[in-house]
Amino acid sequence: MEFVVFYTLREGADRARVLEVYPRHKAYYEAFRADGGGLLALGPFQTPDPAASSMGLFGSREDAERFIADDPFVLEGLAEPRVLEWNAVRFT
Repeated sequence: MEFVVFYTLREGADRARVLEVYPRHKAYYEAFRADGGGLLALGPFQTPDPAASSMGLFGSREDAERFIADDPFVLEGLAEPRVLEWNAVRFT
């Protein structure tokens, strides 16, 4: 079982502020991954979607929730996270 975290920009979030906070978010996810945090993949969607602007894939709910708890995008009030359990069927 894996867990997907969808981030939706909060209503009224300033995109310039998102770009300002992004370097801290990037440093955070790189450190989280380097520390064995269970982050398997993440990134923005290329096509804007009202349901989510980006997502992350995690090996456990605990990892997903731990990531969310200290992510600068969440701490700064820019993103609203949503965690979904994903029962992926792998073909490789």
